[in-house]
Amino acid sequence: MDSTVYVRYMVHDVPASIAFYTTHLGFSVEADFGEAFGSVRRGNLVLHLSGPKSSAGRPMPDGRQPVPGGWNRIHLIVEDVDAEAAKLRAAGVPFRNEVIRGPGGAQTLLDDPSGNPIELFQPAVQRPG
Repeated sequence: MDSTVYVRYMVHDVPASIAFYTTHLGFSVEADFGEAFGSVRRGNLVLHLSGPKSSAGRPMPDGRQPVPGGWNRIHLIVEDVDAEAAKLRAAGVPFRNEVIRGPGGAQTLLDDPSGNPIELFQPAVQRPG
């Protein structure tokens, strides 16, 4: 069984999205078809970046147009969410919120260049029982 996970994000600008994910979030380029489509990888996650000119960007039969944004998101595990958030903020990356903490860990949401959310998550340290 393939352990690779594939996720598709609709984006406004494929080259800008590829640059964002490879520059700021540690992804590498898998495919680059210019304005239409790109694909980037981080570990076992492959993120398909589909622009308006891609087949995934075509209108649905009822007329709805696939667009970026929303609240569904990829979830990236980090060792130090505060340090990662500070580094990304210093690079001008827009965030939706500050780091919040709960019983499972700490998280924050940032946006890619098309407004797609990305969650940075630092799991809580599990203490031996």
